[in-house]
Amino acid sequence: MDDVLDEWITRVEKHQLEKQETEGANVVVATKKKVCFPFPSSCFRFGQVDYKLFLRRKIALKVKELNERLKKIEENKQSFNFQQNTPRSVPELLQRPKTTSLPNAETFGRDSEKNLLISKLLSESSEEIKVPLIIPVVGLGGMGKTYLANLVYNEIKTHFDKSIWACVSHPFDEIKIAQAIIEELDKDNSSKSSNVLQTLTQCIFDLIKGKKYLLVLDDVWYPKSSQWEEFIKPLSKGAAGSKVLVTTRNEDVATDVMNATTELVTLKGLGEASCLSLFYHSAGMVESSVPKEFHDIGLEIVKRCNGLPLAAKTLGSLMRNKKNNIREWRDVLKSKTWELKEVQQDVFRPLLLSYHDLPLPTKQCLLYCVLFPKDHVYDKNGLVELWMSQDYLNDNESKEKMIVGQNYFDDLVTRSFFQDIEKVGEQNVNIRCKIHDIVHDFLQYLTKNECLILDVEMDERKRRKVAYDKIRHFTSMQSTDRDFLEHFLPDCEKLHSLSIDAMVEMIVELKSLRTLILLQWPFKEIPETIACSSLRLIKGIEKLTHMQRLDWFRVRDGGDEGGYKLEHLKDLNQLQGSLTIDIQGCPDMVENNAAIMKNKAHILALCLYFTGSTEDDRQIMNRLEPHPSLESLSIFRYAGGTFSDWLSSLHSLRVLCLSSCPGCGILPSYLGKLASLESLEIGGLDKFSKVGVEFLGIEQGQTSSSSSVFVSFPKLKQLTINDMESLEEWEGVEEGNSENITIMPFLDQLTIVFCKKLKSLPDFLWKTPLQKLNIIDSPILQNLYGQENGEERTKISYIPSIQMQDTGCCIC
Repeated sequence: MDDVLDEWITRVEKHQLEKQETEGANVVVATKKKVCFPFPSSCFRFGQVDYKLFLRRKIALKVKELNERLKKIEENKQSFNFQQNTPRSVPELLQRPKTTSLPNAETFGRDSEKNLLISKLLSESSEEIKVPLIIPVVGLGGMGKTYLANLVYNEIKTHFDKSIWACVSHPFDEIKIAQAIIEELDKDNSSKSSNVLQTLTQCIFDLIKGKKYLLVLDDVWYPKSSQWEEFIKPLSKGAAGSKVLVTTRNEDVATDVMNATTELVTLKGLGEASCLSLFYHSAGMVESSVPKEFHDIGLEIVKRCNGLPLAAKTLGSLMRNKKNNIREWRDVLKSKTWELKEVQQDVFRPLLLSYHDLPLPTKQCLLYCVLFPKDHVYDKNGLVELWMSQDYLNDNESKEKMIVGQNYFDDLVTRSFFQDIEKVGEQNVNIRCKIHDIVHDFLQYLTKNECLILDVEMDERKRRKVAYDKIRHFTSMQSTDRDFLEHFLPDCEKLHSLSIDAMVEMIVELKSLRTLILLQWPFKEIPETIACSSLRLIKGIEKLTHMQRLDWFRVRDGGDEGGYKLEHLKDLNQLQGSLTIDIQGCPDMVENNAAIMKNKAHILALCLYFTGSTEDDRQIMNRLEPHPSLESLSIFRYAGGTFSDWLSSLHSLRVLCLSSCPGCGILPSYLGKLASLESLEIGGLDKFSKVGVEFLGIEQGQTSSSSSVFVSFPKLKQLTINDMESLEEWEGVEEGNSENITIMPFLDQLTIVFCKKLKSLPDFLWKTPLQKLNIIDSPILQNLYGQENGEERTKISYIPSIQMQDTGCCIC
């Protein structure tokens, strides 16, 4: 279906572009050296009709073939009596085997996690009011959650009046779980056979009332909040100290459904030494007696498990019948993990359960992650943009695609598909993470017919086995043979993603390609059909009106010969995220350039980089007014004197940086009135000698007699003044004129760097809730505020963190 639609849309859009170029060819442009026809485009009407008829017939034939295939599938469904599963139901073959509370025969590692859980389960805090206390253990399938729960349960169950083990699994059936709990509490109780929830919960209530109990709920998936609330009601009547230990793959179960965030324990990978012991135990070998050559190979096999106990156990069992055959050990080491039958059957089963539980769009997004190598660090925002390029983020509720993608990503995080989560960026708005090696192997297994990933040289025999016509994604992890690409790409008609380190002319023939990832940039040679080889620029960029990501846009005098034209940006209104515009000299400005940036509502961060430093910068900047929703703005090397008035209309602006702007001697009077501004950096403004009250947004004549309170910089948290060589004075507000003026009520951090002539800081700063004050390479200020018993030092003594630093010298 996707392939037919892709071909239809591609051909229609190509035809439209060709039509536009043909109609525009009536005008002779000598500098472009284009061939023009002396007769109007209407003369080609017959050819256009022929083309449309041809296109419709070809697509119609493909749709007919697709309908026949769907009809055949429906007939097979009827003849074999296949039953359609509900979207989130689990096929019987996939369901996880039931677990028991019988003690583990052997133990391998997890001492620190075990001790942590025991301390939580046996705690008898007098302040503990909540009964029962819920303690969730969260981790990837196969990480050993059940093993750990079993270990803890059997060690401490004698500390409780009642101990119960219940295997939950998918789906969350409160009646079956309640029956299992009654069975554990009283095997002879007749109520356990009831299918009425009220009867079962009343029985549990009577059996545990006033008793201190330990309940283990193993492998909980995603109960509805209403289900959980009804289920937990009778459990609240136990004695103080009663605990419920829950194992789950989904963090949302612990945080959103059970409200147990503070007690949550996240299970990480097993240590390498413990993994190795588990491997040899499963192989039926005594670790201390393993010959060195076997031991070395065993260690390398275990490293591939990346701390996943189930993988170590499975691969160890695989070696049980290969104890004395070193060649077979080497074969296992050399093989791809996901190709081993035992791994597919045992290790991938719990992962397949988690995968099956995902909604279809989230499955597509997860599978796409396999395009990147193991240990790749995924960037949340970048990954969402790639999903967007594949058209995975369609939502029935008409949400913005970026928000839909972020929701999918967060869902995968809570289900433990991503690990090593790290929050980055301003206010931790972005996330970096990795995927477990075994999960990566699992994804390769699921996509083996559609993804081709070259991590080693592919010999001719393997090349012949590849079904090129089915491949949708191709990634090369090594230096790609150009001849191989020339041979391989023409057969990949359905290719959606291409990640390579060599550029070939053939790329332009990939009509279904949605994402091109260039692993090496810039290339020595770029096909003329893609870019100007001398400048590494994309030809016809102004026609990419659906483009959503563009990091850097170069503007040069003369347009195509030295860079893009500024007007090329005009219709690219789907751009999202961040954009840097690098402006050199005085590019051609046309009358309709006033709306170049104002219609780009999805650009959140804009950087204007003026590398020509001319007086024309003011005119250029005036015509680059962004959309009012802009959140971050940086202006570098601007030489236009005063800044454009449109800055005052950026009511959503949170971050502003004005740096290295020669000729700018006055700060805009509206900065203090920017309602959302949280971070302000001013630096390299050489002509500044004084910062006046206009910086605060205080208008001339505004005094305490004003009836309303004026708040200057109402949300500012960070202020940095850097490299202001001429700055000598920072003017304050006179005491009698400040009663109805509030200045920087949320200022948290002030940094002054390389302001060698600045004599003092205004007293209004010491009325702000400053937490950090940094004065670096500013000798007059350091001397004024650095004297321990000085009057000025007393003013700043309330600030928790004060740093005054010279090169190689720190005074605190």
